[in-house]
Amino acid sequence: MLPVGWLLAAVVVAVLLTMWVTFTLTRLDRLHARVDAAQAALDAQLVRRAAALLHVAEAPDSGVAASRREHYEAVARAALNLVTGERQGAENAVGRAVSEIVQSPTPVRADAVEELREGAARVLIARRFYNDAVRDTRTLRARRMPRLLRLAGRRAVPQFFDIDDTLPAAAQPNPPATSETEPPRPETAKESS
Repeated sequence: MLPVGWLLAAVVVAVLLTMWVTFTLTRLDRLHARVDAAQAALDAQLVRRAAALLHVAEAPDSGVAASRREHYEAVARAALNLVTGERQGAENAVGRAVSEIVQSPTPVRADAVEELREGAARVLIARRFYNDAVRDTRTLRARRMPRLLRLAGRRAVPQFFDIDDTLPAAAQPNPPATSETEPPRPETAKESS
């Protein structure tokens, strides 16, 4: 190859390498922004769930056992007053309290149960989005070239948020007793004319 050919090849390689670094850096910045947005959404849903627990525990007509009200209020207030870094233990306690209320054998108002179940479902979804964003960011940061070029800068490696966020199953009412003398009626289809 002529010296001009080598120079042209070097320029092409430099341009391609610069484009790759720029693309990777932009992608890494977007992933970090995604982690930040997902963390804000997760925090909002955790606060919403704890506030729902507090609301149900404080409502005198919610159907929650009076002996457990103070415990539920304390758990909810503890979760609402914590900083994000100390949150996992308190949020596990909120999750257990929500499951306890939803699965309680004593009748709890249907709207209270629905409020708690909706809060738990939103936390489950928000936590999955957050942990997916963390996984994607950590995967890109762990690759050889982003590590060697220190493309993440001084940003801390995002951490997973692991809590027990299983959705509480609603307590199933006892099925109505059927009489053995009366056989069940099959559904009849309407005749169209």
